[in-house]
Amino acid sequence: MILAVPGGMPARGWVLASGSDRGLDTPRAGGRNDGGARMALEQELVTLMAAAQSGDAAAYRALLKACLPVVSAIARAQGVRGEAVDDVVQDALMTVHRARASYDPARPFLPWLRAITQRRAIDRLRRAGRRPREVNDPLAYEAEVDPGPAPGHGLEARDRAAALARAVAALPDGQRQAVEHLGLRELSLDETAALTGRSKGALKVNLHRALKALRASLTQERE
Repeated sequence: MILAVPGGMPARGWVLASGSDRGLDTPRAGGRNDGGARMALEQELVTLMAAAQSGDAAAYRALLKACLPVVSAIARAQGVRGEAVDDVVQDALMTVHRARASYDPARPFLPWLRAITQRRAIDRLRRAGRRPREVNDPLAYEAEVDPGPAPGHGLEARDRAAALARAVAALPDGQRQAVEHLGLRELSLDETAALTGRSKGALKVNLHRALKALRASLTQERE
């Protein structure tokens, strides 16, 4: 798959060429047969994202290119087929673009990317009238590392969603706004700052604190 990023670091205009299946059987595409390769990919993506956050356009292009086979493999594992895979890839990379400023480089990248892709795949499948495969962790988009309990164990999906809603509602106003706008609505830092009147730095701090509190709250719910 080839990614064209006109204009350096755009919000729109990605062009996905044919050949989307290439590389999906390799560890770089998210397979679990080689833990060392996965760790190397994780480190590469974290490094590229950190550089992209600092304004390195070349690193940003390299990041998106490295994400392509991973996102495609995740979409297929979620049940997406045919040309819809490229649509999910485009949607997922758009979300990465919008959320990159609020991503915390101290957190693992691949779980974050996986969760974004799963959410975009679910959106696409629902629009097509198909039943999406369950995603167990409602906090995954916010880079939650733990994938949650296996199906049939712990909280049911609807109970986890209700627990998340209660935990978000209990957050202080600044933290709740950061989660709702940056995490759940997927607005950019600039958009959220304009809506809330808070600085981008304050929003990042609030998001970090909120996610820590939410992880602790949901862990207690599971026990």
